[in-house]
Amino acid sequence: MNDRIERTRHPDGVVELQMVRTDKMNALDPAMFDALIEAGEQLRHDVTVRAVVIAGRGKAFCAGLDMQSFQRMGKADGLQLLGEGAAGADLAVRTHGIANAAQQVAWVWRQVPVPVIAAVHGVAFGGGLQVALGADVRIVAPDTKMSVMEIKWGLVPDMAGMVLMRELARADLVRELTYSGRIFSGEEALRIGFATRVAADPLAEALQMAHEIAAKSPDAIRAGKRLLNASMQMDQAELLFAESVEQKALVGSANQTEAVNANMERRAPRFADPT
Repeated sequence: MNDRIERTRHPDGVVELQMVRTDKMNALDPAMFDALIEAGEQLRHDVTVRAVVIAGRGKAFCAGLDMQSFQRMGKADGLQLLGEGAAGADLAVRTHGIANAAQQVAWVWRQVPVPVIAAVHGVAFGGGLQVALGADVRIVAPDTKMSVMEIKWGLVPDMAGMVLMRELARADLVRELTYSGRIFSGEEALRIGFATRVAADPLAEALQMAHEIAAKSPDAIRAGKRLLNASMQMDQAELLFAESVEQKALVGSANQTEAVNANMERRAPRFADPT
């Protein structure tokens, strides 16, 4: 993972992940696929993490699939690997729950139980865009260039993009971007729903947001993410019941009591890690 991703842990439980393949604008080669999945899987099981920021060092967030790395492997072998996905398995085989390995590169950020914030600058093309879409929040530089670029290579978005795009933008816009592969700006991404907000320094703003989240009750933050994730699959009755279950578990718990006491005493809260 150190060859492709640099991990920094801040004292308050914020984890900063930087893709560091700067000579290739952090393009996705097999090693980057593996590193992203490994990082996400580790964070899924770390109860001390309060929020995650994912960014790209250098000129770009992520330029998408590194087609040159596959070409260097030879046309036949490269296309075979592309067709088999990041872990060399049949794309139709589910290797990570409901996802295959290529999909898990983006989907794992929804499975991380705390908020994940993507700080996006430079370019976010194809698979790189899908990694950003897997985050809970995207803070994007206004001049960022973004594209659902798979059509350029005769492909469709297959790193969970179809699931992630449909909850963010109107169906006709998702279709237009998928069919055309055109490049759009961070400003347009904000208008259509792919960006949460634009900022001149996305990483600084993402870290500020992460630190603010880290100061909140980790039990409530995790419960909120569970409910928001479930809201896409549940009907109204199921989601209303899930709300009640989560709230019942929170009321009177140690961290909820600490949140109340800290507010009443006008001091910073001292939350315990989730059990």
